[in-house]
Order: sequence, then structure tokens, then C-alpha cells
Amino acid sequence: MSCPLDCEYLQRARKRDPMPSIERGQIPNLDMRMTQSELREHEELLSFMAAAVLRAALKIPGVVDLDVREALDAMARTYRTLQSGIYYETRPENPLAAEICSFVQNALEEFRKNETERLGSTRTRDGDVLKILVFLQHFALDRNNGRQRGRAFVDALRGFYPPPSAPSLILP
Repeated sequence: MSCPLDCEYLQRARKRDPMPSIERGQIPNLDMRMTQSELREHEELLSFMAAAVLRAALKIPGVVDLDVREALDAMARTYRTLQSGIYYETRPENPLAAEICSFVQNALEEFRKNETERLGSTRTRDGDVLKILVFLQHFALDRNNGRQRGRAFVDALRGFYPPPSAPSLILP
């Protein structure tokens, strides 16, 4: 009997994987750091964006961590150029990464729309989105197990946002 890619056995095995070392020069956007207070202040946005990345990774067939990292990098570049006042959208050549970008950007537009309806204006600035993207990018690198087809980062996100459980047939 074969085990599916995301089965519990593989998830437990990943915990024992040796993590490849990452040189400081290989880490993108090192100048962008989020403090603990900024993380708490933007917890709703962080939670929403991480969940959107997870939904995209689970919805799009064949997505692996490499695709997600490529999408996060492209979105971070886009928001970095927005900081300079130039609108230039970076689109990855990888079609799976491009689809993740579109999915997350659409979800972010919906988040801002709901925020505006709820509060009367949007609190979410492009700089905040950039910092969250960089945080997720660094988190993805931290979970990188060095495997080309690995999904350790996606599984780490899944640990934060488990799928809803099936309704119980037994009533209390």
C-alpha cells in the first residue's frame, strides 16, 4: 500500500530531516525585519496572508515549496517597487508561482475591501504587506529541507491552519 505525498508518515519524517545551511548572503530582503510588536499589531493581516498562501498551495495541483518561495519573492519585489512610488508588478515565469501570486493578490484585495467596509477606510498599507511577505519568505526559507519537490513549508502552514474537521454524526 503506497502512502500519499502529504501523509502523516512523511510529515513526521520531515521533522528529522537535516536542514541545509543557508548563508546570510542567500537570504533575500534582510533589511526588512518585523519586530514582535509589529507582528502583534499586524497579526490579522499575517494570519490572513499565511492562510491565503496555504489555500493557494492546496488548491493549485502540483505546487511545492519552491513554487511558493518564488511567488513570495515576486510579490515582495512588487511591493518593494511600490514603496518607491513606481507600480511595476513582478510576475514569475513559473506558471504555478504566477498562479499563487494571482490567488494571494485577489485575496488581499478582498481583505482590503472588507476592511474598508468594516472600518470605513483601509488600515493596511503596502509597506505592511511587504513586511508580511518578507516574514513569510524568511519563514519559508527556515522550513526549507533542500528537496526539490518538498512541501515542508506548506505543511508548516497547515499546522497553523488545519482543515476544518468533518461534521460529527454523533450528537451530544
